[in-house]
Amino acid sequence: MSKQVNSVAPWCALALLAACASFTPQHASKMRDAAAYNTQLGIDYMSQGDLQRAKDKLDKALAQNPDSADVHGARAALFQRLGDAGKADAEFRTALRLAPHDPRIVNNYAVYLCQNGRTDEGVKRFLEVAHNALYPTPEAAYTNAGVCLRAAKHDDVARANFMQALQLHPNYAEAAFQLANLQFEHGELGPARAGIDSFLGSFGATPDLLLLGVRVARAQGDRLAAQRYARRLQLDFPGTDQAHALAALDNNPG
Repeated sequence: MSKQVNSVAPWCALALLAACASFTPQHASKMRDAAAYNTQLGIDYMSQGDLQRAKDKLDKALAQNPDSADVHGARAALFQRLGDAGKADAEFRTALRLAPHDPRIVNNYAVYLCQNGRTDEGVKRFLEVAHNALYPTPEAAYTNAGVCLRAAKHDDVARANFMQALQLHPNYAEAAFQLANLQFEHGELGPARAGIDSFLGSFGATPDLLLLGVRVARAQGDRLAAQRYARRLQLDFPGTDQAHALAALDNNPG
């Protein structure tokens, strides 16, 4: 019996050494690289609408590097696309546990929260991103917070967030559009028109602002100004959704 035991022990030792050898730093690095590659493939497939292939790649990435916040963040986006809110939320929370101060993940979670009617949590997360020194575009975070608040009919607070975004970056077109659109919908035609004209004169045109300019000028009864906005939209941004919306507006002026 003792010979049998002694003959087995070296094989156990060799097996343990082999297992240890398979988890060298080089191997771990290769696994992380493979997970990053498959994560990017999964994101690419998601953008193409091929959710099954996206899931296959992200499942593989998870097996390769289960401690990657990027993997869990991408899987959260996938489950959101698949309509599985429970799994999406769980993946976001895992990603945040692994990288609690990563502004990209916090921002994406905030978008998810707002899209699911969790306004207070979403706005809190957006403001967390806005105050994160590592996030390069705090004006976008403030604007996203405003959009989230508008969806919940908190227009006064939304207005303050749009204005904060413009104080940080006066040339941020999305904030200018959102603020002018809010003013327009509240019947504040003068301020909306002034904001549009100021932005166009200082920073250039966007199709959203030009289309909104048409609507504001028509509401003011200023036909010439409406024509100027419309012509610029047609010339500078032909074929855009806004140009098509202008055509529909012309066909249904009421």
